[in-house]
Amino acid sequence: MAKIKGFFFDQDGVIIDTERDGHRVAFNRTFKEFGFNVEWDVETYHGLLQIAGGKERMKRYLDEKGFGVKVTPEQEEDLIKRLHKRKTEIFIELIESGSLPLRPGIRRIMHEIMNLGLVLGICTTSNAQVAHAITEKLLAEISFDLVLAGDEVSRKKPDPEIYLLALEKTGLKAKEAICIEDSHNGVTAARGAGLRVVATTNVYTEQEDLSRADIVVTCLGDPDGERGTLKKGSADLRYDGVLTASALTSYFST
Repeated sequence: MAKIKGFFFDQDGVIIDTERDGHRVAFNRTFKEFGFNVEWDVETYHGLLQIAGGKERMKRYLDEKGFGVKVTPEQEEDLIKRLHKRKTEIFIELIESGSLPLRPGIRRIMHEIMNLGLVLGICTTSNAQVAHAITEKLLAEISFDLVLAGDEVSRKKPDPEIYLLALEKTGLKAKEAICIEDSHNGVTAARGAGLRVVATTNVYTEQEDLSRADIVVTCLGDPDGERGTLKKGSADLRYDGVLTASALTSYFST
């Protein structure tokens, strides 16, 4: 097998458990500010997560259920853009306030990856403003070699475009990189690019089909904090509730 030379991380649900208490809350506050009688509960937002991209989710909801007021086709594109801009501002405020902590093991494993001298990248369908708010605020001490956001590709996950772009920009071969994802769409995208895939589940994705991932855990885990549970992985994997970068590179390189 090829030697592992890099890691690519998804953002939402992997680095931060953002969907339920971050993006969903920001969308609802935005709808309220704009005077729309719309509120996405946990179950509704779960369904919308099957659509990649915030603007795409709002457009689908507007087209199928409406916002409680008449929106003409001519008004739709501009409205969606303005809604998404304000939603992003609110979401970033939530990040900078510390309301959305990192998931267990994220900071630890990123430091391990840096110490091993491996490529470290972010590949997210969120926009660049959100991606950089996380990398430059919450993870300011981490040196990222690559930060790719949804704005930089024409096709979002489950299409593999963003991971193919990451391979092109880093010069890595598919079998030399490990992807950390959390959802069916993300796993499908990473697998479509030929990457090794580790899935970390959360409340929204624990029931999704993640069978195409090589390894599935509930979280990456911390020695002095929350430890994860292994849901898929062979006996060759060194895992005691804490998944390390060295364990993963060894697992996929032999």
